[in-house]
Amino acid sequence: MDNHQKRNLTFLTIGLIFMLSGIEYAVILPTIWRYLQILEAPPYFLGLGLSAFSLSALLTGPLFGIWSDRSKATKSIILFSNLFEIAGNFMYFIGYSKWLLLCSRLVAGVGAGAGSSIFGFLTQSTLPEERAGIFAAVMACRQAGLLVGPAFNLFLRLCDFKLGPFVVNKYTSPGIFMCLLWMLLQFVVLAVYWDIPPTGPEGEFIALELKQEEEKEEEVPLMGSDEEAVRTYRAVDSDQLETSASSVTQTTREDSNPFKNFGVSREFLREEVVVLLTAQFITLFNQTALETMVTPLTQRYFSFGELGNSLMYSLCGVEVIAGFFFVRWLSSKVADRVVLAVGLVICCTACIWCLIFLCKPRGAYEWQLSAFIVGVFLQLLGLPFVAVSQVSLFSKVTAEKTQGFSQGVRRSVGGLATILGPLWAGGLTNHLYIMLGMMLALLVMITVMTVLSYERLVEPRVVQCAQGSDSGG
Repeated sequence: MDNHQKRNLTFLTIGLIFMLSGIEYAVILPTIWRYLQILEAPPYFLGLGLSAFSLSALLTGPLFGIWSDRSKATKSIILFSNLFEIAGNFMYFIGYSKWLLLCSRLVAGVGAGAGSSIFGFLTQSTLPEERAGIFAAVMACRQAGLLVGPAFNLFLRLCDFKLGPFVVNKYTSPGIFMCLLWMLLQFVVLAVYWDIPPTGPEGEFIALELKQEEEKEEEVPLMGSDEEAVRTYRAVDSDQLETSASSVTQTTREDSNPFKNFGVSREFLREEVVVLLTAQFITLFNQTALETMVTPLTQRYFSFGELGNSLMYSLCGVEVIAGFFFVRWLSSKVADRVVLAVGLVICCTACIWCLIFLCKPRGAYEWQLSAFIVGVFLQLLGLPFVAVSQVSLFSKVTAEKTQGFSQGVRRSVGGLATILGPLWAGGLTNHLYIMLGMMLALLVMITVMTVLSYERLVEPRVVQCAQGSDSGG
């Protein structure tokens, strides 16, 4: 099997990992509240349970990133992190108490922290021009999991039997179901996942180094035909060989320690990095706030029940997946910063629409429902533009050798947003002007930041290469 086939199978496995994370969210979220009630948990445990997963992923993401940057062994990290997903979901299945249920989400969240290593791996194994498309496809896989997850609930809710001492019902079955899926994934990773060599400058450097070593090995026998020539060669070249050996050793040491010249302030306090991390936070903060708001809103104004909400979420999933694939196509035509700017304009427009038409709905039922549909459509339309472009740009403006740690920081910022977003929206479902007003203010802020930093939102290596070719010529 050649490297191209290995690369494709590895990317398919990564897509499967993200799809399983979406399925897990979709099968557990609908039942966790009732599950907690059966275990006599107070209402605030729902928020704790949902936030616990994000919290442990937030804390472990940078750690997994450092591990992958140092070892370059993403496969081992995935296999290790999946053990936490397996254990966490099995604990969810057992569910003897509300505290065990809370701990189960904490443990499963550790497994999700490996996403930083995966994004670091994708950055190092893709070319800059194809990276946005790869990221869009991976994100679409998670959305596909969110879309097909409810279909699994159709048969999980029918479970009613005993598995040894354990009861399998519609509340515990999502845990054992996801436990089995993550176990199957272990075999898939073992079979069709490879730590393929990096692409781009680092990969070219490794290939050049190997080529030079081969050329040196070929030169030695040719000089051995003349004894005098060999003696002269050895006398003159001994210092050069020592220098070459020491330089190779130094290079090896530098490669094995990607954090040698790494500085947190130098890496993450640059203007363009701050802009992209802010975009990551605001995007996920607004997304989770809207997810928290939309169900009470549909119940209050449109009397949607479980079926209506399920249909709405399914249609939303289809739109988001289509949006990701459209962005995948668009990113091959225009620069990432253009995609980011378009996405922010759409998000601002959607928030203004919701402020005008949804805070105090007017007119007949049909008009109110139409206004709501347009608002949700616009909100979801802008999401893939911003999500894909800021991840792709972030991978290009941060150091390639420490991508695992950098992606861990980015995902931690996103994890913080997914914790704070529901907390903000949960207490303001009856004060939509305040909630949506804050969301619009954040969007306007990041849009202004993007405009002011627009010239810096490019890949630094492009500029460096251009300058190097000019000076060389």
